[in-house]
Amino acid sequence: MDHSTAVLSAQGTIVAQAEHIPVHLGSFAIGAEALLAELGRGSRDPADGEMVLVNDPYISGTHLNDLMLLAPVFWKGRLAAYVVNKAHHVDVGGPVPGSLNPDARELSEEGLVIAPMFAVRQGRLDPAIGRLLRNNVREPQTAVGDLHAQIAANRLGVARVRQLLERYGRTVVEGSWQEAGRRARYLAERRLASMARTAVRSEDFVELREKKVRIRVQLRVLRHRLVADFSGTDDQVPAPLNAVLGVTFSATSFAVRTQMGGDLPTNGGFYDCVEVRAPRGCLVNPRSPAAVSGGNVETSQRIADVVLAALAQVVTDPLPANSSGTMFNVMMGGRRADRRSWAYYETIGGGSGARSRGPGVSGVHTNMTNTLNTPVEVAESTYPIRFLRYSLRPRSGGQGKYPGGEGIVRSFRLLRPARVSLLADRFRIPPPGRGGGRPGRPGKARVLRDGQWLDPGSKFTLELHAGDEVVLETPGGGGYGPAADLPSRTRPKRRAGGTR
Repeated sequence: MDHSTAVLSAQGTIVAQAEHIPVHLGSFAIGAEALLAELGRGSRDPADGEMVLVNDPYISGTHLNDLMLLAPVFWKGRLAAYVVNKAHHVDVGGPVPGSLNPDARELSEEGLVIAPMFAVRQGRLDPAIGRLLRNNVREPQTAVGDLHAQIAANRLGVARVRQLLERYGRTVVEGSWQEAGRRARYLAERRLASMARTAVRSEDFVELREKKVRIRVQLRVLRHRLVADFSGTDDQVPAPLNAVLGVTFSATSFAVRTQMGGDLPTNGGFYDCVEVRAPRGCLVNPRSPAAVSGGNVETSQRIADVVLAALAQVVTDPLPANSSGTMFNVMMGGRRADRRSWAYYETIGGGSGARSRGPGVSGVHTNMTNTLNTPVEVAESTYPIRFLRYSLRPRSGGQGKYPGGEGIVRSFRLLRPARVSLLADRFRIPPPGRGGGRPGRPGKARVLRDGQWLDPGSKFTLELHAGDEVVLETPGGGGYGPAADLPSRTRPKRRAGGTR
């Protein structure tokens, strides 16, 4: 379920979006603008019945696995709106199954790069685009099927917008969209007015094999907007942890949105109140062709962490302790017994941070990810893998007055030779607690290869044989408040959602 949708005005402003994957949603504000600008520099705009496909992260705003598909909505011969969606494709080529290559230094080492192209004409997928995907990915049928699902979603979006226009007329519909944007801006500005008018700073790190890479932010709360300045963040790296500006904006706006209340529409009016400044060439605004696949899934989590830590200094309500802080991406693939290729990708949840009024939640996705659990029965029936354990990770939540949520233990055995990759974080720097609470336990990975246990770290690719095992342990959330604040007779013996 790693997909998201949005409706844009004819000017490219976000009108509405589905609440699916947080890292996608804020990126539409950047990616749609960049795509429309790119089309404006080309020969023509998309016509009725056409759709434009792109996955170049420096345009679309996330990473190569996310194919973005945009369609215009025409009514009575005039452009009235756009509909757009993104879907994470399990594989887009490149050296490793799943295409999130832990060793990538440049974009070309992550997979197929698709510049903006007219993929759908007269409502039908261009056969050349279908051949392009089939010839470059490990599961052609899945890739083309997912793209057809994206086309169907856009068709439905076009039909629904046209129904609105037929029922209410263009003047009413466009006026309502503008009013929704004004309403969102008004509510966002009112919430900003309740925050301390000051400049605050925060920093944290993502982990490379040989060093830590700093992300630093200064937040300034102004009357009509919040400015997040990432000056002082380390330079981009020759690794896949660089985050394009769309990801940085998405993670920042997500953190800000969590403090805005549930009645605020997340549209262009809200996004106008968030300004991101990031020097070109730094980790959170790299220059092409830097590798960026992990920036979308791991660095985005740390950006959210640092912005939330800064917000904790200006809001009145206490924020929770840090959550697991990683999407814990697992990729694998190889050849089946009949020689057909296969590719598998999943993200694994962890513990959420404890709150000022209660413990964290165990075994959930947090912050920038929102994907569903992958049932082991489905995975085993589809791929040559056998799961050995899927449980909460005991005592992984940080101690405190309220404990952090527990992480997950997920282990499997390969039934066929396969190339396995992990792209995760919070292995060396555990998720911090808040208010005197202790940090959650950091992540861990072990691999049994040819009878010997390996500790390959948080980012690796290994060639494994049939019978080899992988054991993955995700981080727990940080605790909240000193443990001494809770009388021993009432101190909880069970974590939220967990058992002993």
